Amino acid sequence: MSWWQDAVCYELYPRAFADSDGDGTGDLAGATARLDHIAGLGADAVWITPFYPSPLADGGYDIADHTGVAADLGSPQDFDELTARAHRLGLKLIVDLVPNHTSDQHPWFQEALAAGPGSAARDRYLFRPGRGPAGELPPNDWQSAFGGPAWTRVPDGQWYCHLHAAEQPDLNWRSPEVRQAFTGILTHWLDRGVDGFRVDVAHALFKAEGLPDAGPGQHRDPLRNHLMPYYDQEELHPLYREWRTLLDTHPAPPGAVAPHERVMVAESAVFDPTRLARYTRPDEMHQAFNFAFLEAAWEPGELRRVIDASLCAPGGGAVTWLLSSHDAVRPVTRLGSAARARAAALLMLALPGSAYLYQGEELGLPQARIPDDRILDPLWERSGHTERGRDGSRVPLPWSGDRAPYGFTTADPDRTWLPQPDDWAPHTVAAQEHDPHSTLTLYREALRLRRDHPASDPTAPPHWHSAPGDPYLAFRRSGLTCVVNLADRPLSWTTLGVTGRPVLASGPLDGDAIPPDTAVWLLDTTPEPQSLEVQSLEVQSPEGDGHGRAH
Repeated sequence: MSWWQDAVCYELYPRAFADSDGDGTGDLAGATARLDHIAGLGADAVWITPFYPSPLADGGYDIADHTGVAADLGSPQDFDELTARAHRLGLKLIVDLVPNHTSDQHPWFQEALAAGPGSAARDRYLFRPGRGPAGELPPNDWQSAFGGPAWTRVPDGQWYCHLHAAEQPDLNWRSPEVRQAFTGILTHWLDRGVDGFRVDVAHALFKAEGLPDAGPGQHRDPLRNHLMPYYDQEELHPLYREWRTLLDTHPAPPGAVAPHERVMVAESAVFDPTRLARYTRPDEMHQAFNFAFLEAAWEPGELRRVIDASLCAPGGGAVTWLLSSHDAVRPVTRLGSAARARAAALLMLALPGSAYLYQGEELGLPQARIPDDRILDPLWERSGHTERGRDGSRVPLPWSGDRAPYGFTTADPDRTWLPQPDDWAPHTVAAQEHDPHSTLTLYREALRLRRDHPASDPTAPPHWHSAPGDPYLAFRRSGLTCVVNLADRPLSWTTLGVTGRPVLASGPLDGDAIPPDTAVWLLDTTPEPQSLEVQSLEVQSPEGDGHGRAH
């Protein structure tokens, strides 16, 4: 089995992870100093979001130099030290590749503006004449994912395409020069020792020939994403096969343990499981985020449908699960409670395949509310102040202490990258470190048990003990059985026909009764059980005081 097929990867958002120099913004040196937290959690890899030079119109995803390091985050040497430290801790390092667009401050785009219509410089982007008698209307009806038209007019009258912010002009992937440049970018970071790439908006690089209108309802129904003329085009797949060959054949860095497999993970917002599976065919991407699972309602029927459809999609390999990211509302808030978020974590980590955790998920952080005057997300302005955007999930991590900045920085709290809530003291790493019932302990135990009981086949559907229509989910993973109660009343696992010894639960149990919004992992006792000390399972019994721990 390849390492990435059942890996747990931790997403690190550098400006919000740890600050080493006291300027209020997280940086690479701060991340390096805190990598032991990720290794101690039990993760296999760390994905670091963009650390490249950027005007920060979109949180660093508007890149001005795809092979540089942003000055406020450190230096190339700091990146090398981060890579070396991660590898010493046994962590793979994955970096973001952002091939759909550049910053409008990128030298290429500045050259295109100066060169004018018809130039080779403009051919690197999607410049087009407008519609209407004087070209005053956009070339088509495409809408930005951030709100408003996906076109901006420049002084000479042409328009350029941007599926995101106007400061993020889309590249023309039919340009040989663009294709060649990104081969060089991939090679640059492979030479620096990275173990893989998360490919940003991997479904959007190619746009349909002729740029036809998309029609009404754009960005409203994710199940229709693959039908949009700017998403999921066939030309993507030959490109990803080229990149896969590069990753497979690039020389391993000195001292690497063979075989040295580099990976690509697609951030592909394609919700049709059969089409999503095409990105992870054996000669393309290794992983593709399963956003249908992230966005599924806390309802047994929908979760079962998403899980089955994902695992049964033809030819796609192992599924990559996630509950959160820097673009999503945190699970505690999105699902409605900390109890549901904890149960969802045990559900996800029991499923066959790989999983991604977003920093702060292991602390049970809720979505933070950002004051209007501190919002950075371009969604806020482009939506006419109707969508607050994603900043609430990008607030700096709380490490220690009873007040902001909670050990994140030595700067004053009002100078942090984004403001931290006043009530986060119970959520700090230090507050949860030695608490056997904390969310941090739950995640550590779950990753340990997951490692001790690997799925026998990370590409195969689980063996279900529950049936479609049941108010609970129950399935077997190797020697463990996961039961999740989504009903509004307690359920007894023995009356459900499930056997085993409880070794981990997302909340207190009452004997063999699982309360609502609670998940439990049961160890099969038919074979000789391993000796396991469980540190995060509370079991209430009639004879006990309600605070006992099962071992």
